[in-house]
This record gives sequence, C-alpha cells and structure tokens, in this order.
Amino acid sequence: MPWQQRAGIFLRAAELIAGPYRAKINAATMLGQSKNIYQAEIDAACELIDFLRFNVQYMTEIYAEQPESTSGAWNRLEYRPLEGFIYAITPFNFTAIAGNLPASAALMGNVAIWKPSDSQVYSAKVIMDIFKEAGVPDGVINVVMGDPVMITDTILNSPDFSGLHFTGSTDVFKILWKQIGNNINKYKTYPRIVGETGGKDFIVAHKSSDPIQIATAISRGAFEFQGQKCSAASRCYIPKNLWPSVKEQLVKDVKSFKMGSPEDMGNFITAVIHEGSFDKLASYIDQAKKIAMQKLL
Repeated sequence: MPWQQRAGIFLRAAELIAGPYRAKINAATMLGQSKNIYQAEIDAACELIDFLRFNVQYMTEIYAEQPESTSGAWNRLEYRPLEGFIYAITPFNFTAIAGNLPASAALMGNVAIWKPSDSQVYSAKVIMDIFKEAGVPDGVINVVMGDPVMITDTILNSPDFSGLHFTGSTDVFKILWKQIGNNINKYKTYPRIVGETGGKDFIVAHKSSDPIQIATAISRGAFEFQGQKCSAASRCYIPKNLWPSVKEQLVKDVKSFKMGSPEDMGNFITAVIHEGSFDKLASYIDQAKKIAMQKLL
C-alpha cells in the first residue's frame, strides 16, 4: 500500500477508539487488567489514540526527510519495509503499548507477529477488532497467544525474523537479545532490536515545594494501578523542613484510598494482575511485619 493509505487506516483506528469503541476498550482494560476508570481512560483511550496519531505524524516527517541535491545530481532516499516480519512482545500494564508496538511496525509497511501478555488478552482482542474495522488487511498484524517460551523459540528460529519490538522486563530483554545473537547466522538480514525495559522512578522535592503537592505526587505516583508500571514512584528525596507536613498529608491521602473491584467507580486501588504478583507482594508485607516484631522484642 502507499504510505498515505496506511496512514489513513491507523488514523481511522484512532477515530474508532475516540468514538464508538471508547467505552468498550476502557471496560475491557478495567475488567481484564483491573485498572480503575481513570487509569483505563488515560491508557486505553487517550494514550493509544495519541500513539496512532503521533505515529502518522512521525512517519510523514521520516518520508519527507531527503538528502541534499545539487544542479549536477539528484539525490533521493527511498524507505522500504524490513525483509521479513517483526516480532512484537507487549506487557499487561498498558493497553496503549500493546496496540502501539505491532501498529507502528505495520504503519511502516511491515508484517508483525504480536504476542500480547497472557494477562492482557481481552483488550488485545478489542484492539484487533478495531484494527480490522479500520481496514488493516488480514495477515498484517498476526496475534499469537500461548506458551511464551515456545512461541518465542519458534519465531526467533525463523530465517524471516527481521526485527523485535519489545516492552517488558530487563531480564527478559537480555535473554531475547542473547538468543537473537546466537541465531544470527540463521537470518536473511540483521534483525533490528528495539526494547523498552523497567527502571526506578524517584521523586525529588525542593525545600520551597508545596507539601500537599509533594504528597499527592507520592501517593498517586506510587499507588496508581497498584504500582504496576515503569512510571511508578519507588523512592523519594524530601527535605527535612518539609517531611513532617508531607508525611501528615501522605498518611491522610493513603487512608482515603478505597480498595475493591474496578466495577465500583469509587475504588482507587483494585487487584494486582495475577496470583503470582499477589504472592510476591504479600511476602514483602510478611517480611516487614517480621522485622517490626523483631524490633519490638
């Protein structure tokens, strides 16, 4: 397809999310990934719409970028898709990222094999419904669900593997990078590797800051979506002159959080993504309790 036609398809997808599919994709994210209504709207609707629209703008700028020509020579750069397919691996915590990774590859003319997270299959299905209605041809974005190790081993052993588009944990990305390197002689081309991995977000407050604003940044940064995102605040640096006021407000904020099902719009904190995550968090709580008891004794 001409790039303008590809642009039109994904701009149409953005319009579908902004309009008739907005409630459905938000609800799927709430029920399937346990986001509250605010987090779902920010992610599944607003951010995914932005990704699709900004991608078209970026593509337009890329294709417009041409080398200098002179009176004696006309220089022209022609962009073409990769010679094979791109493997998109997406996380559970952002419906927007799940839609963006395979869509950005397809927008540039590539075929994508998309493996969504096992914990995000419901909203992934809604995304594919939207792409199909927008006009993405069959076979361009191919969703594969199942055992992640088996799927990855099969894909990375294919001579037609030409690119990885990944968002997830640092450890998994390192394993994939190593696996691609070990298989380099099998591929028809050198695969492109693009990955975003987790990190530690921190909050630094100046001594002139507003304690209430600091407390809000900490409570919302740390606890929205149960802290299950790379933007979650995990440490803070607060001036001594502000800490008493910040602590008082922070305790007040945390005590005001309501916890429960996302179906109740008044709940701020809902469930973590699966039992393994729950058990991990519970083990840290038990450890903290144990340390506290030892100090008391």
